[in-house]
Amino acid sequence: MKKELKWAIVLAVIGGLLTTVAFVMAFTTAGVRTFGFVDTPGAVDTVYPLAPPDSQPTDGTLRYQRPWFSQKIFYFHVPLAEASLLVFTLAAVFAVLFLIKRKKSYDTRSYVGMETTLVFSVGTMITGVLWTIPSWLSDWTQIVPVMMAEPRLVTYLFMLLLVVAYFVLRNSIDDEERRAVYSSVFAIVAWLSAPITFFITRINPNGQHPVVFQSGMDPSNLIPFILGQLGMLALGFAIYSLRIAEESSREALAVIKDSFEG
Repeated sequence: MKKELKWAIVLAVIGGLLTTVAFVMAFTTAGVRTFGFVDTPGAVDTVYPLAPPDSQPTDGTLRYQRPWFSQKIFYFHVPLAEASLLVFTLAAVFAVLFLIKRKKSYDTRSYVGMETTLVFSVGTMITGVLWTIPSWLSDWTQIVPVMMAEPRLVTYLFMLLLVVAYFVLRNSIDDEERRAVYSSVFAIVAWLSAPITFFITRINPNGQHPVVFQSGMDPSNLIPFILGQLGMLALGFAIYSLRIAEESSREALAVIKDSFEG
């Protein structure tokens, strides 16, 4: 328990520092991408280039490439999604181990993994919505039909609902052994949605999901992105380790209590 608590503290500090640095760099040194166009009555003093000649309007206005400021959330949205998928995989692995060896500690680790997956999945959906509204929509009321037409968002939402269903199932079973077995089986089945949501944009590349970098990244974008990934993964496993330490303490206290009562 002490070892896991120490790991949790170390990872939390490292993750917090890296994520903070990534946040500062994303809004200071990282280059701003362009997305779509904006029309102006005449020439303006801007670092953003004019749209291609064949895209220029014929009414005398000038069309510039539009700065994509909402893309800044990319440096946190993607790491959140990656962390959710990796911790989900960890939860499924421990679910398999529990079904093979029937050790309670494996069920606990799978359960805590599902908790952490839920936290990061909700964060992914929130940042995804914040990215979607200014990038795709002219009216925020269009968000539901637009999201439902996007394969990546639909499959990820489905994965999130399966994670929520895991806790509904687990809390509906009183017998400890049956609860662990059913939860483990469901966690494994639910995990199958993770590779689907990851590969869906490769299977169906015609969706609207933004492609921020099509041919590599400029160092000003790559460095905060990598730092954000490492920081978010560290925070994810810090939360996981902290919960494992908490559950281990609770189970140890339960054993002591039972021994006194027995």
